[in-house]
Amino acid sequence: MLLVWSKKLPSPKPGAKCRIKWMNERHVFPDQTRLSVVTAMILLAYASAAFVHFPQNTISLQLPGFLFVAEINFFTVISLLVAGMAAAGSDWVIADHPALGEGPRWHHWLLPSLTALVIGVPLNEIAVSAAWWVIFAMGGALFVVALVAEYISVGTGDSLYPFASMSLTVLALALFLILAITVRGAGLRLYAVLSAVIPATALVSARILNLRLMGKWPLHWIAGITVIVSQLALCLFYLPIQPIMFGLILLGAVFAMIELAVAVEESGELAHQWLRPTLIFAGFLFLSVIL
Repeated sequence: MLLVWSKKLPSPKPGAKCRIKWMNERHVFPDQTRLSVVTAMILLAYASAAFVHFPQNTISLQLPGFLFVAEINFFTVISLLVAGMAAAGSDWVIADHPALGEGPRWHHWLLPSLTALVIGVPLNEIAVSAAWWVIFAMGGALFVVALVAEYISVGTGDSLYPFASMSLTVLALALFLILAITVRGAGLRLYAVLSAVIPATALVSARILNLRLMGKWPLHWIAGITVIVSQLALCLFYLPIQPIMFGLILLGAVFAMIELAVAVEESGELAHQWLRPTLIFAGFLFLSVIL
């Protein structure tokens, strides 16, 4: 069942001097039952995993030049499974949108899956406490926002589409910041940090560019942003900086490069499009220094 909200403007009084343009506003929201079921499954999986303890396994592999060590625990496995559940659940929720048609819808899985995965990163790093439950509740709220916004973004003609697009953009950047700060603060080795930062950069930049450019997938920009941010993360890894500074600098680079890509794609020229991205990156750099 679709939840539809419609609003009709009141009739003008006879003899009014101004004309009112008539319009009907129609907004389509996801089915509450499907949304509740998917959200409950994600949160129940994480809540249950917090109280189930299995021995941690360490995988060691000697490679040329360095020793590869990966620590796998039960919560890590649950996080990956939950991300898959979020993708399947997102497809189920979005499937009944009246404007969906026969086109592909896999890109609507990206941010809900990333949200479900990122929720597990800080939950895995701290013990069950009041802070753990606060993060748990905030993660659940972010997941609901991601699902609802993705559902609304299916219909580009919906009057709430700009708001949904803005919400997804802010959510994607916030998730990237949380992930970058957490992996830096966890004291992981370089390959582990890059294995989190690189796919997150590609996913976030791809989805935001797709939203800003109304369905386009500029693969050259996505690849370029991913390479530049990964190289920046590589340099920052060896500097004695705090996790929040690490995350803010990377976030500023991602945001600035996305703004540059949108400006160039919309104007068709590169020469005069550097000022805004430069100011954005400088602002985040300044913010990372004073915090």
